[in-house]
Amino acid sequence: MFARSALIVLLLATLGGCVSAPARIPPQAQSKPRVIVTQPAPPPVQRPTPRPPEPARVARSTAPDQLVADIDAAWRQFPGRTGIAVQRIDGDWVTGKRLGEYFPQQSVSKMWVAMTILDQVDSGRVRLDQTVRITMSDLAVFHQPIRDRVIANGAVEETVLSLLEQAITASDNTANDSLLRTAGGPEAVRNFIERKRLGKIRFGPGERLMQSQIAGLSWQQDYSIGRRFYAARAELPLERRKAALDAYLADPVDGAAPDAIAGALARLARGELLSPASTRLLLAMLERTKSGPNRLKAGVPAGWRFGHKTGTGQELAPVSTGYNDIGIMTAPDGTRYAVVVMIASTTSSIPARMAMMQAVSRAVAIHHR
Repeated sequence: MFARSALIVLLLATLGGCVSAPARIPPQAQSKPRVIVTQPAPPPVQRPTPRPPEPARVARSTAPDQLVADIDAAWRQFPGRTGIAVQRIDGDWVTGKRLGEYFPQQSVSKMWVAMTILDQVDSGRVRLDQTVRITMSDLAVFHQPIRDRVIANGAVEETVLSLLEQAITASDNTANDSLLRTAGGPEAVRNFIERKRLGKIRFGPGERLMQSQIAGLSWQQDYSIGRRFYAARAELPLERRKAALDAYLADPVDGAAPDAIAGALARLARGELLSPASTRLLLAMLERTKSGPNRLKAGVPAGWRFGHKTGTGQELAPVSTGYNDIGIMTAPDGTRYAVVVMIASTTSSIPARMAMMQAVSRAVAIHHR
């Protein structure tokens, strides 16, 4: 009995050794409670409220119908071969008559000499304060107010800026030819016209040679003094004079198309041909022009600005040639128009020519919108 009890006790002790007591976990090894932190949701992206579209500025692609009609009426009623171009510089239309045909420019071509010399100023090849010596052998023909000072002094020195002012505002032929010589001659002007892609614009050989050719003469330097050119021209047979003038009108060596001139004026006004400083200088000179106050300018209403360049050719009664005016009209609201009127030949009176030109500039202003 005692032996059996001892056996049972021994068996229970063995079983107890086979069961492990719960392990004690060191404090440092005990895991902390898992804490889940919820991040707040990002605020919604604030997208800018789209602006309503700007009201579109409607660019007229064609000229106002009534302007077209008024130009047509003025053109049809005027006797002679006339070209007209009106271009809205701050738009995209051009209208007129005989837009792409060549018309003699005469002193309108001084514009291209001025642009060529100013282009050279912009590139540093010429300075505005650079002096140019003018002697008796440099005198030209027809209108040249500088001639009296040259004759009185034997020679004068003028700055490029002064010559520009005299050539543009007073249409002085000797001042213009002096600039032309400084720029490098006719070929330099032709290169400028081609490089700037001005279109159907020709440039002649200079005032002395061109005017002699138109008259049927060969240039002699003494023609520049007094009225010797007129006297020599008057001695020519009428048939010779007429043949020379007809040849010039049929294929003018200084010819230009009205739409090409209007386009060049528009590009000048937009600052596409010269530096800002040179652009401002030339536009200001055009507004100081003294010649032709009763041509286009007389039809420009008060409150508008107008800068222009005239041209006037030779006469062989009863025909007058090369009676021109080109310019930039600026409305009170800043809108600009290039206006070109070129009369190749006409038998009409000077007042009638002026009235036709005024009708064109007046129509531009009336139909401005």
